[in-house]
Parts: sequence; structure tokens; C-alpha cells
Amino acid sequence: MSGSEEWDENYRQRGRLWTGGVTGIPPLPPEGSILELGCGNAKTIAAVEGDARRITGIDISRHALALARAAVPQATFCQADARNLPFRDGTFFAVIAYHITGHLTAAGRAVLAAEALRVLASGGVLFVREFSTGDFRCGKGTETESMTFRRGTGIYTHYFTPDELEALFAPARLISLESRGWVMRIRGKDYPREVIDAVFRRE
Repeated sequence: MSGSEEWDENYRQRGRLWTGGVTGIPPLPPEGSILELGCGNAKTIAAVEGDARRITGIDISRHALALARAAVPQATFCQADARNLPFRDGTFFAVIAYHITGHLTAAGRAVLAAEALRVLASGGVLFVREFSTGDFRCGKGTETESMTFRRGTGIYTHYFTPDELEALFAPARLISLESRGWVMRIRGKDYPREVIDAVFRRE
């Protein structure tokens, strides 16, 4: 995984790295606390309907967290590593992991999955979104592990197959899994983007 230094430097230099609205967020539990892993500048949290005071966002970048606090002051934010969460077992009724698991090594992905499920309450729901092997950026950069590539920013991205993503969170029950694609236009050219959305429930 690219460490906190790379992410912090990216946010320091570029500010709100991720802009635009987050779409396709499934309905979250109507009650109970919610955790977002790798909240960045709170792009996802800002799109969540309901009371933001029940949401906690964690990120390893202090510059990202400063932006997040300014964007959604009602939510709670803390600097932490998703592979070593500072929360008790079963604390949250929902965990959101959008575009964070893929920035880890294979070993790190396994640790994150275990931590996400550890802090999830029995019956709680885990929402995962990652880029798939059908995304046009898959294969771009230096391959550091199978289907993991480092680009010029110093950030690593792993591209998933549906079976791989399901297996990673296997102790939880898979509720739904969908590959979703769209076209992004850059300088007059169309490029295919593709993500996998998965929802798991802890028994």
C-alpha cells in the first residue's frame, strides 16, 4: 500500500482529490452508528442521507481530514489506519469501504476485511465498492502484485474480479454483488470505467 505520506502529500498539493457526487449508495440502516473507512475529503459521507452525527469517518491523511471536517462538520472524524481500527468489536451497524481496499497489498486487504467485520455489529451491513478489471486504468503503471499497479502519484490500485471481492469478505454473507460500468470522456475520448458494488451482512 502507498503509505500515509503519499496520500497526505496528494491531498496537500491537490486539495479535494475527489470531486463530484457519489451515486448508487444503497439505503443504510435507519438507526445506529456508521463508519466510513478511508473517508478522504468526505465525498461519500456528504452524499449519505440522514443525520450525519451518527457517522464516523477515518483516514490516514490529516490533510484529507481537515477537508472532511470542513465539508461535513456534523460528522465525527479521526486519523486512523483501516488495518488497525481504534474501535471495540461490534461498534457499528454499517461500515462503508469505498475505494480503500484496493489501495492495499494482498496482505493488507485481508487485514482490512477482518477489521471491518470485527467492528461491525451482528446483523450489520458492510458496503464495498472497488474498481474492477474491466476499468480502463487496469494495467496502467508498474505492476507490484497481480493486478495491482502503481501510478505516477505514488498511489497503488488493485483491480478486482467479482469472485475475488466476494472471497475477501467471505466470513460475511453476500447480499448483493454488481458490476457497474460507465463511460468517462477525457479530452474528447471515451474511456470505460467499471466498479464492483458488493453488500455483505455479518451473521
